[in-house]
Amino acid sequence: MFIAYLKDMKSWILLFAGSIAVTDLLILIDKGLAMKLSSLIYLNLLLVAIFILFLIWRYKKETQYKKELLQISGDPSRDWQEGLPEPLFNRDETINDLLRQVADDHLQKLSEMKAANLMESDYTAAWVHEVKAPLTSMKLTIDANRQDPAIRKIESDWLRVHLLIDRQLYISRLTTLESDYVLEKIKVQQLLTPEIHELRSWFIEKNIAVEIEGDMEVLTDSKWCRFIIRQLLTNAAKYSLAGGVICIRTSLSQGGNPVLSIKDDGPGIPAHDLPRIFDKGFTGGTGRLHNAATGLGLYLAQQVAGKIGISLSAHSEKDNGTTMNMTFSTENEFDATRT
Repeated sequence: MFIAYLKDMKSWILLFAGSIAVTDLLILIDKGLAMKLSSLIYLNLLLVAIFILFLIWRYKKETQYKKELLQISGDPSRDWQEGLPEPLFNRDETINDLLRQVADDHLQKLSEMKAANLMESDYTAAWVHEVKAPLTSMKLTIDANRQDPAIRKIESDWLRVHLLIDRQLYISRLTTLESDYVLEKIKVQQLLTPEIHELRSWFIEKNIAVEIEGDMEVLTDSKWCRFIIRQLLTNAAKYSLAGGVICIRTSLSQGGNPVLSIKDDGPGIPAHDLPRIFDKGFTGGTGRLHNAATGLGLYLAQQVAGKIGISLSAHSEKDNGTTMNMTFSTENEFDATRT
């Protein structure tokens, strides 16, 4: 910091050096200002010493404000506006006023953005609830006429619309997930059963069998965990071959964490696409063959998983299906996070 200060004060240093040089020149030229060389050297050394002491004093004085600012910036837990150092000079006071003004403007804009997002989220939620009413009515009609083959086709399309609207509702709630997050111990099959039942018309349409092996208790938020499972099952149903099988298994990882695996028998994911499947909007080569692919399902699943302590991973081989793994956190890991 001292080197930087000297660079800032180079005009002072040059002025002092120039002044001494001009003074020495005048003394040497002007016979009326005659002075012994030893006395001249003594005078120069005295002035240099005084100037060095002056620089050190000004350095400590002028950098005190900067040092206190750096301490505030290095401690993000402190309220920096309340902790702004007392100004020693007029320029310090101007900086304080400017920083407070910028902070107030930023908070005002942030508040306006949050209000706009909240309004949009509320509008989306209200719209979704309004749309769900006619969808519920349609579902009752479908259930009453299920024997009609045309109705079964309509049910498949109805399910697609229902899932898209329901996903939009979850998207609108994603920013406030922390306030709607409840940990509970629950069996994996209790999470799977309602989602498989929800998607049964797709499974029937493509004659896909669902095999479940094993069960175990996990610690998670059931509502948001079911949202993740729904995205994985939707992908599995979409890419599985007609007459295929979706295998769902539970196991323990090497670290003792519960793992839920969902495997389809679809075309698989190419190796060069696998690292990007959780990227927003990424559909990959396989997804482009399905016009319904949006590149949002796995992205949203990953976003939710990261917030509720679930690790998502994928394993796939070309022409040999894809396995999606959900690794749950243990109770001890959640306790460590909270403390």
